[in-house]
Amino acid sequence: MSSTLPLSGLVVLDFSTLLPGPLAALMLAEAGAEVIKIERPDGESMRGFSPQIGGTAMPFAMLNRGKQVHTVDFKDKTQVEALRPLIARADILIEQFRPGVMARHGLGYEDVKAINPRLIYCSISGYGEEGPRAQEAGHDLNFVATAGLLADTPASNPALPPVHAADIGGGTMPAVINILLALLQRDKTGQGCRIDIGMTDAMFTFGWLNLAFHWGRAAGATITHPGPTAESPRYRLYPTADDRLVACGSLEDKFWETFCAAIGLPEHLRDDTRDPAATGAAIAALVCSQPAAHWAPILKAANCCATVVATLEEALADPHFVNRGLFRRRVALAEDVEIPALPLPLAEGFRRPETVLPAPKLPG
Repeated sequence: MSSTLPLSGLVVLDFSTLLPGPLAALMLAEAGAEVIKIERPDGESMRGFSPQIGGTAMPFAMLNRGKQVHTVDFKDKTQVEALRPLIARADILIEQFRPGVMARHGLGYEDVKAINPRLIYCSISGYGEEGPRAQEAGHDLNFVATAGLLADTPASNPALPPVHAADIGGGTMPAVINILLALLQRDKTGQGCRIDIGMTDAMFTFGWLNLAFHWGRAAGATITHPGPTAESPRYRLYPTADDRLVACGSLEDKFWETFCAAIGLPEHLRDDTRDPAATGAAIAALVCSQPAAHWAPILKAANCCATVVATLEEALADPHFVNRGLFRRRVALAEDVEIPALPLPLAEGFRRPETVLPAPKLPG
């Protein structure tokens, strides 16, 4: 591995499982860190997920590409004690247990700080280390719901969020950001620190516009545009004749006017401040009159922030993403079996040069 990578020479102990912590550790590994994944003897639960190839779970492989594995029976104090040399040489520790679990095993922050005061100790949990909800169980959907982001989901037609906003946006990304900040601070102070990531906290960040309108109304602010959850015809999904969708994001006037002209909306309906419901209904009827294949070239030519919703197959084959090399890296699963690696939001110059890396196997 290149010694010029940003995190080369750093050692990360990854005690985490499932998605948030492993993805954070994967990003650190891609930037040059040596990542040692600490697992129980039978492996973490994601090793049992599907789909599987050659006995390897593809979701696990994508999140743990290029890591090493060290197994520990946390009920065996001798094995836990044997972690001391690893802790002593580590720079970063990531854990994702419920608050207090690591401490019960003698691996809490104060325990490891006594071994290695330069260690950066990052804990990821649903609600953070302290507070009334600290011990409350939950997953991504619960954290998004608790922060009020699903409040406007229609009860008559509820839909699951299509992304793991809390796991990745509230867990992985804040963990990576704060770990990098902690490394810079350690360069100045020589000391490590404790990082407490509550995944739900960042969901309020995701709801920034809702908060602006909520607090604005409370303060008596002047509001001239619809709120983020209002039925604005400019920001909506419109079904096509073949049950595809057109994603309209034509917020600015120039894009809105171009969109209206492209789909042939009558002039008297283009001022959406008069009767937004009527304008939206007319657009819905127009879009639904033709299949997606009709609208795709029209909207592409108009370049007005309106696009046909791509299938996953279409997105993966999109020449733009292929040209940017998003799927160039690979994960080796079994002999002669590889899959594309998970695309990561890291600049190319900061990533390890190896294009094919294995999924870590349990020892023995």
